[in-house]
Amino acid sequence: MGQQEKPATSLTGAVSEEISASLVPVDEELARRYPGDPGTRQPVHTVYVPGDAFEAGTIRAWGDAALAALDEHAPNADALAAALGLPGALATDVYTRVRAKLEREPIEDLRVDFEDGYTAKNEDGDAARAARLIAEAYASGTAAPYMGIRMKCMEAAVRDRGIRTLDVFLTGLMEAGGLPDGLVLTLPKVTYPQQVTAMVRLLEQFEKARGLAPGRIGFEIQIETSQSILAADGTAAVARMIDAAEGRATGLHYGTFDYSACLGVSAAYQASDHPAADHAKAIMQVAAAGTGVRVSDGSTNVLPVGSTEKVHDAWRLHYGLTRRALARAYYQGWDMHPGHLPTRYAAVFAFYREGFEQAAARLAAYANQAGGDVMDEPATAKALSSYLLRGIDCGALDTAEVARLTGLTRADLDAFARPRRGDLTTQAH
Repeated sequence: MGQQEKPATSLTGAVSEEISASLVPVDEELARRYPGDPGTRQPVHTVYVPGDAFEAGTIRAWGDAALAALDEHAPNADALAAALGLPGALATDVYTRVRAKLEREPIEDLRVDFEDGYTAKNEDGDAARAARLIAEAYASGTAAPYMGIRMKCMEAAVRDRGIRTLDVFLTGLMEAGGLPDGLVLTLPKVTYPQQVTAMVRLLEQFEKARGLAPGRIGFEIQIETSQSILAADGTAAVARMIDAAEGRATGLHYGTFDYSACLGVSAAYQASDHPAADHAKAIMQVAAAGTGVRVSDGSTNVLPVGSTEKVHDAWRLHYGLTRRALARAYYQGWDMHPGHLPTRYAAVFAFYREGFEQAAARLAAYANQAGGDVMDEPATAKALSSYLLRGIDCGALDTAEVARLTGLTRADLDAFARPRRGDLTTQAH
């Protein structure tokens, strides 16, 4: 077979070299601003517990209370299915997994709260106690995967108190053996990017004081004011906040009630599915896309307490809001009460169980270049893999069943879910 002739071209190699050289700053900027998903587990929820109420047994107490709520108001799969409208084919599997989750890992992310939910007077003592209890929980293996505090905001009236509480808490963790890998901090009521910059400088100083690696401590930014979405100059302030965090931002958390009140939404309509909430979260989502910063939905304040009829009403509301958020790619939310845990996990597990087989089949066909009735692209393979990985991480799916249907290992799924920059446009299908 003869050697194939090279096609004719009109440009010299110098043209390509010159263009590439001119775009080096852009390449560097893309890599810095948009590194992609960090590849770590994202919790399905965050639970807030007031600083004076947090105890060593809080996580287990929430799990036990959630199990008791199931025993009283949905003692079997059929009862839960009837209450939530779960398809019969899913009911037993979801119910079994929910109970197992509440026994094994009832809370995925816990924040000891020193902001809105905290009214006690001994904040120094409660912050030091929180550090001790969290350190002990990680040492004993009883911690949630993620734990930390929500401090007071950077506004003038509470700024010094918030800084001191953070210092007491982080110092307590260091004295107890060091910062745990699952440490998460939340900065609330952020209005200006300069407040994020102030948090960065504060953490830099703590890292220097304690000999920690620069950038070791990250934090979530809580979006609770209209100014955090739209700045006075008309720009998206939340995008500037991510930039101001200098790589330390780990999440954007939507504050349902503060944000709604800021816009003048009356109390009866303050909910995570209000149009104002959808607008804010859409801006957050676009601003965070590709940056490695994750977006979390807010909460409902309708508690599942009282008669079975009232509990079921509250459960249906929470279940519906959670499913709605998942469909919109908000994979995390807040839970305010132990009674919210059954419906949080029921909604999450049903979401992943319902689409599991189809997602696995599509990814297997893509990986094997086997074709099928859907022509998927690398970006879709990324979404399919991420979907399966999230399902595995929370307990909705088992690693073995995913491997059986896809023929892929966890490492394979990770590679599809987090391709190197450029792979999405250069992969051949």
